Amino acid sequence: MKIQINTDSHIEGNESLSAYIRGIVQGALGRNSIHITRVEVHLSDENSDKRGHSEKRCMMEARLESQQPIAVSSFSKTLEQAIESATDKITHLVASTLERQRSQRHRRTDPPQVELEPEDEHD
Repeated sequence: MKIQINTDSHIEGNESLSAYIRGIVQGALGRNSIHITRVEVHLSDENSDKRGHSEKRCMMEARLESQQPIAVSSFSKTLEQAIESATDKITHLVASTLERQRSQRHRRTDPPQVELEPEDEHD
């Protein structure tokens, strides 16, 4: 599972932040990581140019093998809270998506394959 981290111009992306995010994401998604090809983490400061409270946003997108990407967002006063909340959300979404996929495979009711015998040719 590859983890890609992107920040906007108002958030300083450094190695300690990257290590923190990787640790949280890998720890949370560990048991399902074999089904995930990539997780993209996008961090932004939504109100950086406005007066008042700053609001941090963490958007996570997980790409499951052979499926469309799934994404969640979380807003909070601190970057750490936004990251942890988004991680919780993506963990639950990945688990429910994989469970739904397993359940659909088990409930699948394709009609049985009937082999047709070739017709005998009588002359």
